[in-house]
Amino acid sequence: MSADVDLTDRSADAATGSTSSDPASARRWWHRLPPPSAPQVFLAGAVLIWTWYFTARSLDIHHALGTASYDSALYDQGMWLLSRFEAPFVTLMGRNLFGDHTSFVLVFLVPLYWIAPGAWIMFTAQSAAIAAGAVPVFLYGRRRLGSEWLALIGSGVYLLHPAVGWTNLENFHPDSFLGVFVGFAIYAALERKWRTYAVFVVLSLLVKEDVSLVIVPLGIWVALRRDRRIGLLTVFGSLAFMAVAMLLVMRSLIGVPTRNAWRIPFGGPAGLVDTTLTNPTALVRHLRSDDRPWYLVQMTAPFAWLFARLPDVALISGVVLFGNVVSTFWYQYQVEYHYSLVAVPALAIGTVYAIGAIRAHPIELRGRSIGMSARGLCLAVLVVASVTGAALWSPTPIGGAASWYGRPDNSWATSARELMSEIPADAVVAANYRLTPHLAYRTEIYQFPVPFRAVLYGPDDSIEGTRLDERAERVEFVMLPVGRNDAARQDWAAIDDAFDEVARNRFWVLYERNRSIPLPNSLHQGSGSVQVVTATGRG
Repeated sequence: MSADVDLTDRSADAATGSTSSDPASARRWWHRLPPPSAPQVFLAGAVLIWTWYFTARSLDIHHALGTASYDSALYDQGMWLLSRFEAPFVTLMGRNLFGDHTSFVLVFLVPLYWIAPGAWIMFTAQSAAIAAGAVPVFLYGRRRLGSEWLALIGSGVYLLHPAVGWTNLENFHPDSFLGVFVGFAIYAALERKWRTYAVFVVLSLLVKEDVSLVIVPLGIWVALRRDRRIGLLTVFGSLAFMAVAMLLVMRSLIGVPTRNAWRIPFGGPAGLVDTTLTNPTALVRHLRSDDRPWYLVQMTAPFAWLFARLPDVALISGVVLFGNVVSTFWYQYQVEYHYSLVAVPALAIGTVYAIGAIRAHPIELRGRSIGMSARGLCLAVLVVASVTGAALWSPTPIGGAASWYGRPDNSWATSARELMSEIPADAVVAANYRLTPHLAYRTEIYQFPVPFRAVLYGPDDSIEGTRLDERAERVEFVMLPVGRNDAARQDWAAIDDAFDEVARNRFWVLYERNRSIPLPNSLHQGSGSVQVVTATGRG
């Protein structure tokens, strides 16, 4: 058999006039590649600079104690456990990583933990994925607008959008991959590149169980505008995936299909539908409340609303935007959080799609050309709107919206690292939420007051406020800030007799468990009952 293979290989080499080991053949292969154009080089440079800038800022935020349990440490712990071939039960939230969200895309990052585990993996991947979302906008724009230079405008508008910049800096979320995955799926649908389309639709679905909120509208668009069979397959396939993800995977791992039904107003999905049909004014009042209208302005104004000229592609983002606006969860209708990124590719490509339908001939007034086409005028307006939106609302270098992160060497952070260095690598720890991202590479790590008082732990709300006895007994170290709020002081007062102070500085205190003293039988010994304070976790 090997002889046959050798003969085949030699025959192939003879036919091409070369051998597989001939370095000249490799040179000739590379020479056949067309040299990159100036706009392509510019785009590649912009993507690389964007990735570098936001990775550096994200790591600065991280090292300055600007990241938190939700949503950095929990993902870091989950992927670290997977890299050790252990079940990704994330003790920071009391749930399996894939039971919280079916973010199977994270598996692709796990091999990096075998090489050099660290926060750099999350933040580099996040910035690179978001920046790469500019590529499908460019690829579509160069054909639709007939110019690679003009296509760069579309890519720039994507990168400067406030939701794109803020998602880079708001801890870490698998949603970041949707910037490039959804963008390529829309581009491939527009260009009828169905193999590429299938790949990126599948990749998008692997990011999160609710990605169907954008994939189903995309499938409907494909069914109406491109290919009915492929479009319907997309719709029903994505709905089937969501059903499996929620009803099979999530339910089997955490016992419930979703933890976020409380975000739907009027008592849930049925109540929302009933209110919409029977009392639409109540729905209108809800949609006009708080910052919801302003959120829509921030999301759409950077595109100068030009997508309205031909809105069908931009409307692929409609369900996501409506879901964010109707939600009772404040974070969803703020442009500074990760829930908005998934809508940007459709808005950006939809804007290019609409502008491409505008006349490219010079505008004439009273029979005389003014030297600018309607398309050129729209592109100029788009540039102004995008730069203005970035200057007002984005955390980009040209933006006025600052993101606090301080310096990585600030005394608060350096003093924390000083005490954390005294904690053994395999110790079970309960710590302040700002410290857990730096202690995540261990089997058990808790956000204080867990496990001494359950807060946002597990899918069962009935355990809120109770002590997780077995887990509490295993805690060896507790690290807390010197300055604490009332709830933290009461939580610590209930258990402090069972811990010894081993280190202290200006900002932080490290305690070690004294096994000779048992934990108290009651949660709040000698202080009566304490109100359970529930923090809000972002999912």
